[in-house]
Amino acid sequence: MATNTYKMSNDLNVPGNSQISDKETLKILDEHKKYFETGKTKNIDFRIKQLVKLKQVIEANEESIIGALHQDLHKSRYEAFVFEIIPVYNSIRLSIKNIRNWAKPKKVKTPLVFFGANSFIHAEPYGTALIVGPFNYPFDLVFEPLVGAISAGNCAVVKPSELTPNVFKIIVKIVKDSFGENYIRVIEGDKEVTSALINVPFDYIFFTGSVSVGKIVMEAAARNLVPVTLELGGKSPCIVDETANIDLAAQKIAWGKFVNAGQTCVAPDGGVTYSV
Repeated sequence: MATNTYKMSNDLNVPGNSQISDKETLKILDEHKKYFETGKTKNIDFRIKQLVKLKQVIEANEESIIGALHQDLHKSRYEAFVFEIIPVYNSIRLSIKNIRNWAKPKKVKTPLVFFGANSFIHAEPYGTALIVGPFNYPFDLVFEPLVGAISAGNCAVVKPSELTPNVFKIIVKIVKDSFGENYIRVIEGDKEVTSALINVPFDYIFFTGSVSVGKIVMEAAARNLVPVTLELGGKSPCIVDETANIDLAAQKIAWGKFVNAGQTCVAPDGGVTYSV
């Protein structure tokens, strides 16, 4: 296997803080697999406890999160709180409320060939998920998939965007204050780091970013038969028909286009279709 090197946070207890090889990357994954195999993450009470702890740590660091988002992206307090922090709180509350029901075996119909048997669907975690975050919502789009991974009983390795260094620092602090590193770990680095990580046989990859990079992620994951979720940019046309209040529609389209400096995957496209 070819050796790739990449930076890691000095706060992380990993051999060779400034650089790490594929061998060491696989060692990190092995540590996570061993922790997962203890069965601790499958326990529903354990999952809820981790989510509660995460929410508490985020609440304790709200001002630092808002400050980091302003330093890196000049986001206003309103945008930082409404679009980055509140969605994470909502996801945590939703998961805590529903996790026991989601985890219950679901009885389903039994095929005739197995007449006399009972059939159930059992929801099982994948193992260790790799979460690669983007720059446009660098806090929300790291922690929302992480909430999902925790809720489902997985371990996780998180790779935030290198373009938001101050947000990265607060993500490291929150994760370290909330979890053990053999359960949830943060890795720092640029696109070479991401390239190295996606070629490692994680049990699941959650990637948020561009279509072009998404294709590379899917190709790399396919080599190891790793399932993926790709949250990519796309086309978001607006249709304004004869029933619309044109002034109100224009306001909403402008708001959707310019919120977060237009860096939103569902932001309205420049071309607007008018139906008459």
